[in-house]
Amino acid sequence: MRKFKQVKRKEVIFDLNEWNEVQSRAKAISMKTSEYIRRMALDGKIINADFQSFTPVVNTLRKIGTNINQITKKANEINSIYADDFKKIQEDYASLCHTLNQFVSTIQSTAA
Repeated sequence: MRKFKQVKRKEVIFDLNEWNEVQSRAKAISMKTSEYIRRMALDGKIINADFQSFTPVVNTLRKIGTNINQITKKANEINSIYADDFKKIQEDYASLCHTLNQFVSTIQSTAA
């Protein structure tokens, strides 16, 4: 049995100036016009953040996480790390993640 997606079509009429503006806005964020209209109708805004701009930050964060895991593995092998030291490393890492999340939120709010 074939299942079809249920859809509802609605025609929206734009004058030429409005249509050109819609097309240029959709093109500016590399989005199809129909998708742009649908998202604007449902969400009222489109967040188009350029995540490539902070790829180095994410890569550095990933390396720090890897280093923490290596330290933890070595500490478990030789049993010579203090719980307070490990807790401090975890807190610093969590703080860094929190800062990165705030940065992402700032980009998303300014992109709207």
